[in-house]
Amino acid sequence: MMPRANAVPPDVTRRRFLTSAAGGLVAASGAARASVPQGAQATGAPDAPPRAFDRKVKVGLVGCGGRGSKIAKLMMEFGGYELVAVADYFQGRADTTGDAHGVPDGKRFSGLSGFRRVMESGAEAVVLETPPYFFPEHAAAAVEAGLHVYMAKPVAVDVPGAIRIGELGRASSSKSRVFFVDYQIPTDPHNIEVARRIRDGALGKMQMVLSSGFKKGNPGFKDKPVGETIEDRLTDLVWVNDDAMGGGYTVNYDIHAIDGVIWALGKRPVAAEGCGGRFRQGAHGDSLDTSFVTLRFDDGVLWNHTSITHRLNDWGPEDSLAAEFLGEEAAARISYWGKAYVRGGAMHFPGGEIVGLYDSGIRRNLAEFYDKVVAGDFGNGTAQRSVDCTLASILVREVARRGTPMTIDALIRENRRLEVNLKGLRA
Repeated sequence: MMPRANAVPPDVTRRRFLTSAAGGLVAASGAARASVPQGAQATGAPDAPPRAFDRKVKVGLVGCGGRGSKIAKLMMEFGGYELVAVADYFQGRADTTGDAHGVPDGKRFSGLSGFRRVMESGAEAVVLETPPYFFPEHAAAAVEAGLHVYMAKPVAVDVPGAIRIGELGRASSSKSRVFFVDYQIPTDPHNIEVARRIRDGALGKMQMVLSSGFKKGNPGFKDKPVGETIEDRLTDLVWVNDDAMGGGYTVNYDIHAIDGVIWALGKRPVAAEGCGGRFRQGAHGDSLDTSFVTLRFDDGVLWNHTSITHRLNDWGPEDSLAAEFLGEEAAARISYWGKAYVRGGAMHFPGGEIVGLYDSGIRRNLAEFYDKVVAGDFGNGTAQRSVDCTLASILVREVARRGTPMTIDALIRENRRLEVNLKGLRA
C-alpha cells in the first residue's frame, strides 16, 4: 500500500498535531501581516508602508495567461522580484508579458518544452501558472534544477501527481529550497483568527462542517468543442472543463473551500459518498459541474460539500467559496468572499467582510515567498498541505462521478493516472 501523503506519524497524537499546526499558523500569519507589500490592503487593515529590499529575487514565469500575467504584474508592484525569463505555449502571450516587464527577446520561450528553457535562464526561482496537468512535470524539472518554486493550485489533477508534489516539497526542503503553493483563504486576517479560535476549542465538540463551491454563469470556463488538437483548450480557462487537463471544477475551483477546511482543522477526511451531474449547456469536457458529497473524518465528524459551477438563476450568492463549522457551543465561518466569524460561545468573534482576496491574497503570498527565499526558510508547509487538499478534492470528484462510497486510502491505492492527448501540439 502506498503511504498516505502528509500523514500524521502514529506516535503523534491528534492533540499534538493540531497544537503544532496552530503554532505554525500563528507564526505564519504574523509574517504574512508584516510583509503585505505596498498597495496590498489586508481586509480591515490600512495599506502597508513601502518596503526596501536588500536584493531582488530573479524569477522565471511559466504560463503567461490571465493568472500568469496577473502574477507578473503583482511581482513587479511588490518590488522584490526581477522577471528574467518567461514561457508560454503561445509565443504571443510570452511576448506580451515580456514586453510589459522588460524581459529580453532571447528569454521569451514557447511550445510545450519552453519551460525547460526558463529553468536554464539564470533564474533562481520559478513561478508555475500553467494548466495543472503539467505541474508535476514542471515542478520536478525546477527542483532538479535547484530552483525555488512558487505554484498555483491545484498542484495536480490525479493521485500520482499529488503524491509526486509531496515528494518534491520534501526534496526542496532537503536541498534548502522553498516550495510554495498559492492559496488565498489562509492569508486573510479574519480567516486566520477564526481558524485559530476553532483550533483553540471555540466551538466545543465539532458536529458538522458545511462547504460550498458556487459560481454563477461562469463565462470564463466556456466549454469549446474539441478540435483536431487540444490547442484551443489551452486558453481562457477552457481546460477547467477537462478532468485530465485542469482537474475539473471540483479540483480547480472548489479546492479553495476544501483547502480551507483542511487548513482550519489540520487534517483531511478519510472517506466520502455522494453523487454529481453535468448540466451546463453545450458541454464538451468531461468535468461534472454539480455535486453533493458527504465526507467523514476519522473521529466521525461529517462534512457536506455542495458544488454548482454553472448556475444561471438568481438563487443565493453570485459566487461562494466558504466553509461553516458547527459545534455544540458555537458556529464559525471562513470564506473567500463574504463574512468570516465565530458566533456564540465564550470565544465569540464578530470578524468582518472579506473583499478583494484574490489580489490581496496573492500579494501576501508573494511577500511571504520572497521572505522565505531571502531568510532561508525551507519548512515548505504549504506543499505538504496542498497534497491533502488535492487528494480530498479528487476524492470528492471521483465519488460524485462514480456514485459509490470510497475511502481516501482506496483512492491512493487505486493510483489512477489521467492522461492528456498532446498529439499535434508544438514541442
